[in-house]
Amino acid sequence: MTDIAAQRCGFVAILGAPNAGKSTLVNAMAGTKVTIVSPKPQTTRFRVRAVLIEGDAQIVLVDTPGIFAPRRRLDRAMVSAAWGGAKDADFALLLVDAKTGITETVRGIIERLAEQKRTVWLALNKVDLIEREQLLPLAAKLHEMLPFAETFMISAEKNKGLDRLRAKLAEAMQPGPWMFPEDELSDLPNRMLAAEVVREQILRQTHEEVPHHASVETEQWTERPDGSARVDCTIYIARATQKAILIGEGGARIKEIGRRARLELTALLERPIHLFLNVKERPGWDEEGGRIRALGLEDDG
Repeated sequence: MTDIAAQRCGFVAILGAPNAGKSTLVNAMAGTKVTIVSPKPQTTRFRVRAVLIEGDAQIVLVDTPGIFAPRRRLDRAMVSAAWGGAKDADFALLLVDAKTGITETVRGIIERLAEQKRTVWLALNKVDLIEREQLLPLAAKLHEMLPFAETFMISAEKNKGLDRLRAKLAEAMQPGPWMFPEDELSDLPNRMLAAEVVREQILRQTHEEVPHHASVETEQWTERPDGSARVDCTIYIARATQKAILIGEGGARIKEIGRRARLELTALLERPIHLFLNVKERPGWDEEGGRIRALGLEDDG
């Protein structure tokens, strides 16, 4: 533990378009999984805080849902959560997919950040996927749109450029006591972590029509005398056809989803987890205020 008088602490919101690599960055910086990662966009649905310790500084990274044009009530709550994360943090780190470049979504995010007149850092991610001579012109165009206080060239997946980013973040933290215990990596409760790990497997193992129409809730968490835990999760989906895809022939897919999620939870929590999954059809769940609040999101209707 560091000297309390020397401690510094602050919150940094990670913002960006869907699939910019925000969750990959947060997990890489934290050194462990605190948020789910998928090749499909719009993976994160609510704000997750990851806690980093760098010398005397505690850096609280706020991973936010990707910002996009909302259609459903759930979408509106996700976008609201993203901007809420930015508003509550000391400053924002805008993550831009260097390969995709300046899209309309990125333009919209920058315009809104410019209106807020607050400190914003820029990180160009996935720089390993494009030619080096393309990076400086891209960074220059982005700086014309918004004068970023700091700029970083990184690859979150390859863990490149993250040491400099961590060091700079630590320098930027303000004097003050740490907000979280030294051994706490995230404020994500185990019940929510279990639901998110199951949802990650759904994202990875099902067809395009299922992932974002599925919601997972941990209905029960039962501690056992031997130190293990029984975890019962319900997966809500919108249509019968999606339920059939999710369950698979002879229940093969749902068994594989459960198997992989159980192995991951056992590794993350460092104890045996007995996972039981139930699939329920619930049309229009993504328009239900109660279901949206159960995901940890604020529902504005």
